[in-house]
Amino acid sequence: MRALLAIVKREFLSYFFSPLAYVVLTAFLFINGYVFYAILLALNSPETPRTALMSLFFTNVFYWIFMMLVSSVVAMRLISEERKSGSLETLLTAPVGEATVVTGKFLGGWAFFLFLWLPTVLYSVVLSRYGKVDFGPIAAGYLGIALIGALFLAAGTFASALTKNQIVAAILSFVLILAVFLAGVFKELVNDPKMRDALAYLNLIDHMEDFARGIVDTRRIVYVASGVVFFLFLATKSLEANKGR
Repeated sequence: MRALLAIVKREFLSYFFSPLAYVVLTAFLFINGYVFYAILLALNSPETPRTALMSLFFTNVFYWIFMMLVSSVVAMRLISEERKSGSLETLLTAPVGEATVVTGKFLGGWAFFLFLWLPTVLYSVVLSRYGKVDFGPIAAGYLGIALIGALFLAAGTFASALTKNQIVAAILSFVLILAVFLAGVFKELVNDPKMRDALAYLNLIDHMEDFARGIVDTRRIVYVASGVVFFLFLATKSLEANKGR
């Protein structure tokens, strides 16, 4: 456990020693702030529930673009950077297993991802000063962000374990994340009811809409947790194969 925590701390803090992290943070907050402002103008009516505004903030098309792009950028360096610098071999010869390394790096990246979203909590605080806000659905919305972000970052961690090049890792991450996202979107193209129900279960848009309405379905959590474990397992196997060579 001590080794895992050390890797998590090292990975999280390493983002702040990279100019890319500050570029991502600045761009993320600027664009997210503009989207929030645009939604606020579009719904500029005293009758509009403030919770509905935050719900739209969690489910608009820009939200999904941010989630996929930011997750790819955050994940691309997790393991590929270690492989390129040669420090991965040193890390793997330490008394820690591949699963510990993968889990620690994933958790460090996930912590930075959550840090990016932390300032946006102020949006709901600002809204509460101008009207009654139900913080339950808002909290559920941020839970959805954390869970779906974990799934995307786990896919990115696996992609980062496959290559030494961070740009290639970012592209692979985006492709994998996009595939995970589109898996449920294609449900309307399937005629078989059972297959359609299965794809509906994988539909992340439905997941996030439920969270944004304050609905926390344990089936959604199980799906995300299973996806995270699956991709981290693949990343661990990739490291084991690399160690064998």
